[in-house]
Amino acid sequence: MNRFFRMATLAGLGLLAAATSAHAYEIDPLTRQPLMQTADPAKAQATAIPRELVSYDGKQRPGTIVINTSERRLYYVMPDGKAMRYGVGVGRPGFDWAGSQSITRKAEWPSWTPPSQMLKRRPDLPRFMPGGPENPLGARAMYLGSTLYRIHGSNEPETIGQAVSSGCIRMLNEDVIDLYERAKVGTRVVVAR
Repeated sequence: MNRFFRMATLAGLGLLAAATSAHAYEIDPLTRQPLMQTADPAKAQATAIPRELVSYDGKQRPGTIVINTSERRLYYVMPDGKAMRYGVGVGRPGFDWAGSQSITRKAEWPSWTPPSQMLKRRPDLPRFMPGGPENPLGARAMYLGSTLYRIHGSNEPETIGQAVSSGCIRMLNEDVIDLYERAKVGTRVVVAR
């Protein structure tokens, strides 16, 4: 009987650990800031778009970010005909756009103040949200020109590969952290449909 209760307790602890790890956050030991959310495995598996080094034969120079919204991919152009390719979420119909901008600012765990246009559509949104794992801008944000658009992480990994945003380019937190380290303020960003 004693052995049965020990086994049941261990099994229960294993289920509890599995349940909590689906929404766990890795903490940076130096800053004590959250690094990234571990996605719900079912959602992440359904929408997983792997980050990968690919061949690139486009006309953009190394160091340029190219976003193909119809393909739902972002390319960071590298030397020697290569690019790092990431999956992204893009603007939904009516909020999609194309053009060229540059990164004018970068932020880690940015706070979020929804623009007035968004608050008109969604009055239920908070007026301000501090940075952190629950923030829709995710782990990093790169601001594009003087627009309201950003390349940013997401607290909704299941939206990557979808056209659901208000024009921003969404990435998995681990991918936006990788891109953030590669791209500098001044980096050219080309968005194509």
